[in-house]
Parts: sequence; structure tokens; C-alpha cells
Amino acid sequence: MYILGISAFYHDSAAALIKDGNVVAAVEEERLSRIKHDNGFPEKAAEYCLAKEGISINDVEHVVFYEKPFLKFERLLMSSFGTFPSSCRLFREAMMSMLKEKLWVKELIQSKLKYKKEVLFVEHHISHAASSFFCSPFEEAAILTADGVGEWTTTTLGIGRGNDIKLLKEIRFPHSLGLLYSAFTAFLGFEVNEGEYKVMGMAPYGEPKYLDKVYKLLKVNDDGSYWLDMQYFSYHYSPDQTFNGNFTKLFGDPKGKQADVVDKYYADIAASIQRVTEEVLLKMTRYLYKETGLKKLCLAGGVALNSVANGRIMRESGFEDIFIQPAAGDSGGAVGAALYVYHSLLGKKRQYIMEHAYLGPESRHEEIEAFLKGNNIPFQSFEQEELLKTVAESLTQGKVVGWFQGRTEWGPRALGDRSILADPRKEEMKDIVNAKIKFRELFRPFAPSVLVEKAEDFFELPEAERRFPARFMLYVTPVKEEKRAQIPAITHVDGSARPQTVFKELNPLYYGLIEEFAHLTGVPLLLNTSFNLKGEPIVCTPQDAFNTFSKSGLDLLVLGNYVVKK
Repeated sequence: MYILGISAFYHDSAAALIKDGNVVAAVEEERLSRIKHDNGFPEKAAEYCLAKEGISINDVEHVVFYEKPFLKFERLLMSSFGTFPSSCRLFREAMMSMLKEKLWVKELIQSKLKYKKEVLFVEHHISHAASSFFCSPFEEAAILTADGVGEWTTTTLGIGRGNDIKLLKEIRFPHSLGLLYSAFTAFLGFEVNEGEYKVMGMAPYGEPKYLDKVYKLLKVNDDGSYWLDMQYFSYHYSPDQTFNGNFTKLFGDPKGKQADVVDKYYADIAASIQRVTEEVLLKMTRYLYKETGLKKLCLAGGVALNSVANGRIMRESGFEDIFIQPAAGDSGGAVGAALYVYHSLLGKKRQYIMEHAYLGPESRHEEIEAFLKGNNIPFQSFEQEELLKTVAESLTQGKVVGWFQGRTEWGPRALGDRSILADPRKEEMKDIVNAKIKFRELFRPFAPSVLVEKAEDFFELPEAERRFPARFMLYVTPVKEEKRAQIPAITHVDGSARPQTVFKELNPLYYGLIEEFAHLTGVPLLLNTSFNLKGEPIVCTPQDAFNTFSKSGLDLLVLGNYVVKK
């Protein structure tokens, strides 16, 4: 039985295909359209999923959308009426968008995909919850979902048992932890739904001096439930402004766009909102632990991509084991909606565990060679053992490598198939990769990929973190103090890192490269960042990879077994 899940029309549209309850293909539309955070209908992504299995849309038993458009329409109407006349422009733009396309998802899916059966719909936060719980190895677990907003809901607490998911408590729009964080993202000069990682990266350069001011914006109860004082915000009535004059009276003028400059005041603001976010999430998870008596926790929603908060939840909430699906944001709803239909609506037995994120398109060796020859690009071809030695030696010489292998990763993290790699022992690599390769802010940290057996030698990484979340690069954890000088390029200013644990059975080629690098240097890890330039999606095809290689300061491009040098 095939079920196709679709998420679209907010940001990070995606399609995912499950076969008898197993996720066999999943990809964000941006990887194929080359439009960053593409929010359009994921036609290319759906086409890929079907092609991967060699089936047509007629072979699909159910197509399911990850939220309920009429509930979202209700929220937009009610919010606009409640804030009129301030909401005039929001109302006009929302109605044009909804009435033109977003309300008619059923007809759109049937038209775009030539699908003749009924289309199913699952509520947004149910899709989030299912995307984590039904991909986890847990038979039962507590569930926390948190994001900007779905239809009405912004945060839920629930329980998953077997095939059943029950959301027990919720917080509704306009009160939203995700939108609170996004308001500070905009205030700090970054783009909403894009720059939240930058706020998290800036925070360690500051101190949380302004907790009292941030807490003027919200009231938090002992169970983590919260209420925002809406006099400081405008996202509920403006289509392009998240905060208003009351906010700037409290915090001062917004930061300009001088992205590379870390101003101490704004870094302190970043540290303060990050700390408040962590404290709210910790209150919620501690309450959930106490109320449910369960030892396992599943997290989902865009807020679950806050890897610093995840690290604290792992260490301080009381839960023994945590699972977060790699595409925890809206794109992951495509997987969640499909799995919810299969397990909860159809009652089919669970058997799937998302052990890796390699679920997207791949390029065969013949395709890579044809591309290189067809474009007269000089290259060398290597057998696998020789390839690993050549690349590892280049890394020890200070070369920066574009590494393109296998299937592209599901979610926002490059995990060794579409990665830029460098030597973590060289402190200057931080600035080289930020400035000359990625063309991004110099304060942004880099993550390490480490052999799973060696992870605890370098990081404060409990067993539970090694098993699942760390393999998806979703936790920030301290680098052991005695190791920080050895691997400065991946150690952030606060002594932390966001490691990816690499398993031989899941990615033998990438594991082999790190192993070869360890053989040469004694260090079983590499600096790993996503293979893309600032403002572009992660590369998907050999053409994308070569374009990025050509435009940046990359020294080496590895496409399968083929190596291209500058």
C-alpha cells in the first residue's frame, strides 16, 4: 500500500511516500525547484517520490495533506475581524491567497497529480506529532509539538501509544513560542523562518541580561503553558511585521543588516530570548514527564529544531530517551500525515523506524560521468579505497571539499551526502568556510561529524543522544574541555558543538572517509556543513554541486567516485 503525504503553502513544501508503513522517499520541493524555502505546491517532489518507486499516481491508495485548510481559513478570518482595522492589509492579502489557491487543496492535488480518488486531511499538529512518534522506536512516549502556528494550534502536549496519538493540551494562536522567537529573529536583523538558526548561533556571544524584559512579553505558568502580551506584537494583524512600536520602546531600535558584526547589546538580546525559550520548553517537558510517567519523549514542530534547547531537554527534563525526526518543521508534516493515515486511521501495524535521513534523489555514476564529460569538465576517477585516501589527505592539507554522494538528506541538515567538509583541527577553517565558501555570517558555528564509537571521547554525549537525535545533528552538547584546543573549528565560542554521530552500517562511505582522516590525524571527526551557498537550497544534482563549486572557494569537488579540482 502506497500513501503520498503532501505539505505546502507556508514554507518548506515537501512530499513523502510510504510503502506498507515504511518511508521510501521524501524530499523538500526547494531541492528540486532551487527556490529557498519553496512554499508552492510540491509537484516536483511528488513526481520524484513516485519515480523512485517506479509507480504512477494510480498506484497510490491515499493522498493526504498535512493540515486542514478550512480551519486555517477560519483562524485568518477570526484574527482579522478581531484586530480590524489594523488587519486590513493582512485580511486582503490572506483572502486573495486563500481564495485563489490555498482553500482548494483537494482540487489542486487532484489536478496537479491527476489523482482521481478522495484526498484526506490531517490536522497540522497531529501531522507533527505523527512525524516524530511513528518514526521513533518507542511503543509509547510523551509528545510535545511547538511551532509558529498550524490552523489554530501553536503548541501541544500529548501521548503516543502503539497506533494511537492523543493530544491532551494545546495553546492557540496568537500565543506562540515559535512566533515569539521569530519576532526576535526579525528584531535582530534576520529573515523570519530562515534566520532563527542565526539567533541561536549569536546567543553564545552574549549574556542573558534582559530576561526581565523578555518576560514582560509573556506570562509562563509552572506547567510551561504561556500567554503573550499582544500589545508588543503585530504578526496577528500585519502580513510583514512581527513586532510593533511598543516592542522597540522596550528593546530599542532593531539591529541593522550588518550581518557579520556581533554587537554586544544585540548578542545579549539573542542570549536572553534563547534562554527564555529553553526555560519554557523545560517547564513543559518536566510537567509532561511528571504527568505522564513515561520515560520517552518525541519532539516535533519548527521549535524542535532549536538544538540548544534540545540538549537541555535531554539533560534536564527527566526523560531517558528522546526522538526528533530530522525534518521536524513543516516539511516533516508530509511524512507525519501519511503515517497517521496508515497507522491511526487504517490501524496498520507499526514496523518502521527512521534510522537515517537519506531519502531524497540520488545520481548514478553514469549520470555523473555523462554530466562531467558533456560539459568538458576535467576530472579524475578513483576506486573507493583510493578515493577515501585522496580526499582525507586533501583535508589534512587544508583543502575544503564539496562531498556529493548517494541520496540527498531529508530535512535541513547535511549528514554526509551533500556536505562541505574541512579539517576541524584548523581554527582558521571557521572563517575560511564562512567567508570564502558559504558567504555567510562569521559568527555562525560549524558542526562535526564523528564516528559513533568515538563520540564520547570528544563530547559530553550520553548513550541516548548517540542513538538517535545526534545522528540527525539535532542536539548541542559541550565539547570535552580537554579536547577543545584539538578541534577548534567546530567548537563554538561557549565550548559547545552540534555533533552528528556516523554509523558504519548507515553510511559506510562517509564513515570510511572519517576513519581514513582519523588514521592520518588521530582525530575521528570532520567539520561538516551543508553543501550550499548563502540563500540557496542544499545542492541536489551534479549540476547544482558544480555550480556551487564554481562560485565558491571550494578546492575539491567529489561527485561519487569522480574528483574535480580547481
